[in-house]
Amino acid sequence: MKYIPYGHQNITIEDIKEVVKVLKSDFITQGPKTEEFEKKLAKKVGAKYAVVFNSGTAGLHAAYFAYGLTSDDEFITSPMTFAATANAGVYLGAKPVFCDIEEDTGNIDPNLIEKHITKKTKLITPIHYGGNPVKLDKIHKIAKKYKIGVIEDACHALGAEYKNSKIGDCKYSDMTVFSFHPVKHITTGEGGAVTTNNSDYYKKLLTFRTHGITKENLLSVSPGGWYYEMQYLGFNYLMSDIQAALGISQLTKLSLFLKKRRDIAKIYDKVFYNNPYFDTQKTTKDSKAAYHLYPILLKDQFIERKAEIFSELRARGIGVQVHYIPVYLHPYYQKLGYSSGLYPNAELFYKKEIS
Repeated sequence: MKYIPYGHQNITIEDIKEVVKVLKSDFITQGPKTEEFEKKLAKKVGAKYAVVFNSGTAGLHAAYFAYGLTSDDEFITSPMTFAATANAGVYLGAKPVFCDIEEDTGNIDPNLIEKHITKKTKLITPIHYGGNPVKLDKIHKIAKKYKIGVIEDACHALGAEYKNSKIGDCKYSDMTVFSFHPVKHITTGEGGAVTTNNSDYYKKLLTFRTHGITKENLLSVSPGGWYYEMQYLGFNYLMSDIQAALGISQLTKLSLFLKKRRDIAKIYDKVFYNNPYFDTQKTTKDSKAAYHLYPILLKDQFIERKAEIFSELRARGIGVQVHYIPVYLHPYYQKLGYSSGLYPNAELFYKKEIS
């Protein structure tokens, strides 16, 4: 029996050739290919700057740092996401404040955000769940009203659009974070990126991924050409030129990859129309989804049989997954004081969802 995974990388001979070229070159760690990838990615999404990292998680961590998130701050995000969205802020000592989701899209509900804003709120991190854009204009309006930031978690959404604006152009946000994990729209093996139009954020992102070390804007007088400074505690979050070469090659095929995903989604939409067992995710109005996932939502009478349905699909070679366990239900977050019952839409969505 053939097993059909829910996602899989698409590596071509051209990709392999580009990686081999780097392996034969003088640069296999960070080098010219990394910079080339950053420039091409920024151009692709319509942003001024892009900085690549060794994972999407690293990108989130760096973006939070660049914005100035600290231990005195709170940030609002969705519980319907991979743990990294919240974890990356916790790394800096900040407190994630979860906001419930729209029950039919899985995205954070903009109408519920304001009630979670306090004097400690520093920013909002909306997630484009499954590649379906959130209502960015509404979130931007709220952020502007309260003078707080917006960092988009677009790890599912490379190639998506909202109101004719590309996700990643940062029209409605301070920064946007992408992931290049093998099941994403393009891959670098592991990898991520942050885009922004702000030069100060850009400089901080660059320095943060290299241990907080820089040779520019020195705080001390340089004794010679060898001199560099560690100005704050950063991390080794570098992407290698091997990965960047793969990313550059993959980026040339992004339109093809997106078309394939959208074509498959159209087939699912047609086949699953008025399905008696489950509903499908509703896409956001005035958006163009990237379809990282195609979530189905079991009808109420079948929720109790989710484990049975899931196991049977797997037994038949269909590699379904569940996205996600609400972050605050994980034992780590339970120890921090979060509890079940706080966000009913998220919990019901979790009970229904199969990808």
